[in-house]
Amino acid sequence: MADPSSPSRTDSTGGVRMADVSPSSDSVRTAVAAGRVLLGEAAYERVRDNDIEKGDVLTTAQIAGIMGAKQTSKLLPLCHDVQVEGVDVEFSLSEEDTAIDIRAYTKSVGVTGVEMEALTAVSIAALTIYDMCKSVTKGIRIDDVHLLAKTGGQSGNWKSEDLTAQPSTN
Repeated sequence: MADPSSPSRTDSTGGVRMADVSPSSDSVRTAVAAGRVLLGEAAYERVRDNDIEKGDVLTTAQIAGIMGAKQTSKLLPLCHDVQVEGVDVEFSLSEEDTAIDIRAYTKSVGVTGVEMEALTAVSIAALTIYDMCKSVTKGIRIDDVHLLAKTGGQSGNWKSEDLTAQPSTN
């Protein structure tokens, strides 16, 4: 095993390695991520009117996002298995842009953060929206998946500079 104190990001053979978080202390950690699905007019109207053949798009995407957050370490090879204490996935419809804005909140108490879980929740929710709406149009675009904020841990709190342009997190 590579020396955990070494600044190298690879092991002694040049391969990748999982970060050693054992020196870290348990703390409350949160993250907020966002993304957008640009549907186009026809798909947007059908989602808004709950008229998609597969069923309720937003409820299904919400469940999928929560499930995705809980499975993050299974999807990302070097991501630690985190005991997720809470996940919320919310949507807002933008009629002007014929888009769905997604926001995911994650929370944990542990030695590593939940940024990847929040980003995974947004990504899986967006992919679910695409899957449920692709029969209407293939021109759907998933856009701007990014971290908005995180709290806790050794690196402390962080907020995106564009957070002020986002809706309130309360």
